[in-house]
Amino acid sequence: MLRNMRRIFIGAVIAIDTFVFATIAIVGCLLIPNGTPLIWCGRPWARIILLACGTRVRVMGRERIPRGKPVIYITNHQSHLDVVALVQVLPGQFRAIAKKELFSIPVFGWAIWLAGFVRIDRTDREKAFRSLDVAAARIRRGRSMLVFAEGTRSPDGRLLPFKKGGFVLAIRSGVPIVPISISGSRAVLSKNSRDVRKGVIDVVIGDPIDSSAFTMDSKDDLIALVRRAVEAGFTDLRALDVAHGNEKKSPRPAGGV
Repeated sequence: MLRNMRRIFIGAVIAIDTFVFATIAIVGCLLIPNGTPLIWCGRPWARIILLACGTRVRVMGRERIPRGKPVIYITNHQSHLDVVALVQVLPGQFRAIAKKELFSIPVFGWAIWLAGFVRIDRTDREKAFRSLDVAAARIRRGRSMLVFAEGTRSPDGRLLPFKKGGFVLAIRSGVPIVPISISGSRAVLSKNSRDVRKGVIDVVIGDPIDSSAFTMDSKDDLIALVRRAVEAGFTDLRALDVAHGNEKKSPRPAGGV
């Protein structure tokens, strides 16, 4: 009974919170066409959701993000709450490459479209590459881009194979890749579950990786390098757990793979 009541409460908060802030963002984006109002609205939107879920976000390495120039954030994916956590912790303005289904959600989808999020259809290779061209144009105009490298949420927290699109985008644009390791979000809200548990989402931001040193012929080397960096983030998380004396309270993926 209590679990159902909590589920209804969180669902209602997310629905109302999303409707209100997405509506404000739509109006803002119509008045300020560069899309910045979405991120302005996104941060209080994320804080309210995390508060309703009883979840806090712990971040390491934010100082590693280059300032004053666009980057491509490449991260693993465990939960719907990953986006909420990243909106909360990533600085400045950024956009994301998002699956096409999100753009069909009333109000929310309109807001991210107006803000310049990039729609991608992973079932159509030609359309997907055209989406990368659109994303590259956004980056050239100074916008950082967020990419979930696995393309979908991991069911068990282990890293899935990385899709090539984000790395093609990095090589085309020549901007640094900032690797991100997310852990804990699956324990809060796992794939194919509607039950939200209280917990901690950890975000580790790694050192930037220079994509300009790679070509299309060597993109597999870039993928392997970024994957190792994401895996290293899980090691940093275990060290942080030990330092805070809560290693057993926050289980991490073994090896991050």
